[in-house]
Order: sequence, then C-alpha cells, then structure tokens
Amino acid sequence: MCNTNSLYELAKEQYAAIGVDTGHALKVLDGIPISMHCWQGDDIKGFEGRGEVTGGIQSTGDYPGAAQNADELRGMINKALSLIPGKSRINLHAMYGDVQNVDRNQIEPCHFEAWMQWAGEYNLSLDFNPTLFSHPKSAQGLTLSHPDKEIREFWIDHCKRSRRIADCFTKKQGNKSVANLWIADGFKDVPADTLSPRERLVESLDAIYAEKLDVIDVLESKLFGLGLESYTVGSHEFYMGYAVKNGLGMCIDTGHFHPTEMVSAKISAVSLFVDQILLHVSRGVRWDSDHVVMLDDELIAIAREIVRGNLLERVHIGLDFFDGSIDRVSAWAIGMRNMRKALLIALLDPYKTLQQAEWDFDFTKRLVMSEELKAMPWSAVWHEYCERTGKPAIM
Repeated sequence: MCNTNSLYELAKEQYAAIGVDTGHALKVLDGIPISMHCWQGDDIKGFEGRGEVTGGIQSTGDYPGAAQNADELRGMINKALSLIPGKSRINLHAMYGDVQNVDRNQIEPCHFEAWMQWAGEYNLSLDFNPTLFSHPKSAQGLTLSHPDKEIREFWIDHCKRSRRIADCFTKKQGNKSVANLWIADGFKDVPADTLSPRERLVESLDAIYAEKLDVIDVLESKLFGLGLESYTVGSHEFYMGYAVKNGLGMCIDTGHFHPTEMVSAKISAVSLFVDQILLHVSRGVRWDSDHVVMLDDELIAIAREIVRGNLLERVHIGLDFFDGSIDRVSAWAIGMRNMRKALLIALLDPYKTLQQAEWDFDFTKRLVMSEELKAMPWSAVWHEYCERTGKPAIM
C-alpha cells in the first residue's frame, strides 16, 4: 500500500503532466485567509443578555454545548482552529463583546479588549459587523431606514462606533479589518412606498461613512428575510449602486439571492466596478440560506472565479452559517475545511491551457479537460497540505 508521501509524489507527477505545479499551489493556498464567523458557536444570540434572535434570522436545533459567554466561545473557536489548516481570521458581531448593560450606541473598543488580546496571542486578525437586529429599536423591522429620526440616529451612532472598533482592530493587528454592514430593514407585506425608506437609508449611510477610517468598508444585500418577505430596503441593486458611487466594497452572501441565482456568476461582473468584495459563504436550501458549507459544485465554482480572475487580493472570504442541529465546532471545521479544499481544487486547475483553448474556440478541448480534471488526485495534495501544516487530513 502506498503511503501518503508516495501518493502525493504520484499526484505531483500527474499534475505536472498537465502543467500544474502542486508545490506552488500549496504555497498560495496557505497564504489565503478565510474569516470564520463567531456566531456559529452560540446560535447568533450574542452576550448582551437578550437571548432572542429577530430580524429575519433563525438558528434551528438544540444540540448541547452552545457558548454561554465569550470565554467559552473563544475556547470553542480554538478547538475548531486545531482542525483547520491554513490562515484564519475571526469575524465578530458587535453583540459579542463585553457589552452587558451597554447599549449599542455606546460600544467602544474597550468592550472588545479581551478579543484583541486573545487574537494577538493566537496570531489571528479580526473583522467586524455592527448588529442591527435583535434589539428593541429594530422591533418594527426598520433601523437605518426608519421614519423616526431618533431611531435612525441611534443606529447611525452604532454603525459609526462599530467602524471605529474595526479601525482599532486594524491598528492592533497590522492589517485592515473588514467592516461589513447588513441590515434586515423591510416589510412582510407589499409596501405602498418603496422609495422613501431607500432615500432615508442613503442619508444614514452618508452619515456613517463620512468619517475616513483605515478599514475595508463593505455593504451586504439580501433578497428577503423571515417576516420581511415582500420588500428589502437594502437590495442588491441598491447597495451595488451606492457602493460604486461612493467607492465602497460589496458583500455577496451565497444565500441572499433567489435559489436559482449563482453567486459564482456574479463575482467577475462585480469585480469590474468595485475594488473590494467580501464573500459570505453559506449554503442555501430552498428559502433557508445558512446551512453548513459543503464541498459542492457551487463552492468550487466560487473558488475558481476568485483564482482564475486573479482576485485573491481583492476578494475577502468569510463564512456565514449557524446550525444548532449538529456539533457547532464540527460545523465550523467542516465549512472552513471545505472552503479551503475548494480553493485547492481551483489552484490545481491548468487555467491558462483552458483559457487558451477557449480563445482558440476549441470548445471540445475545453470540455474534455474540464471533465478529466474531476478525476485528478487533488485529495492526495490535500493530505500533503494537512501534513505540512500539522492538521488532520481527515477529521
């Protein structure tokens, strides 16, 4: 029986025969950061003490072991990272700091000092999101687009403070924190006025982004949410227009579009008009968007779009799912490992050869090669990568 080293050597030869350097692929793979979302560990409840999830978000399942505090959550993240090869980041929501008895328009970097100390100890970088759901002032389904100016100002202040926290992360960690903004604003039934909420949202965003900070600002759209089925203020078209006009980045969530839409088909198009793209990678099943990421065709297609478009420096990859029906640490590890496996498969493609065949209108060669790639021994290269990084090849 061949050992893993000899299997890798055989795979290395097979890939070399089609013009692919597996050593280079592994080097590139190891340098790609993937941001792991903290909210898988506690079913997106946070540590403010409210204990309910609203705003079109629902985590299902009652598997034991959800984190009850930040120390438990960091311990769970450490366990997950022990199973995940490669460079990881951690993505925080504002409700995960030391924020009990602190309202969201009063949060400061000091409320995330423990996270920054922990991240420094484990050589991790932090990304950040304001939390505009699961709060009394979001109960009517509107926040930054609310007709009440006082409510809008509350959320504007929260978002400003959140960007300053991300700016503090940037200074601490020596690389830019991604500051993502998502709101659940919308209506359950058909609205009479679709324009006014969007006009108010523009005014709110203008106020939030008036301060120049050292962060990567991105806007996240959504098709609909639970209780917001008929109208979403922050639609894809709205945020795409605002981002292009104002020089911001776009967050594309794989579960925030119609089930027949593929995010992989959007990446190259969006990349021509916005400089920075954040991916929130989840797995949509019918109307529900937040299942644990599998190594499916769409995930591989997403990875190929990033690699083939030479977008690794401009596309920031993060995960976004919350599943309380299975072990939460395992869910993290499965999703993170699958994202990295997809990137490896993409890096092992003989893309220049495929591209040249296409430019030559040799579609037969393109199809033959694309199909034969499915049988190439990428898993042997994955085993080699895990061995080099000291992580288990099989969980």
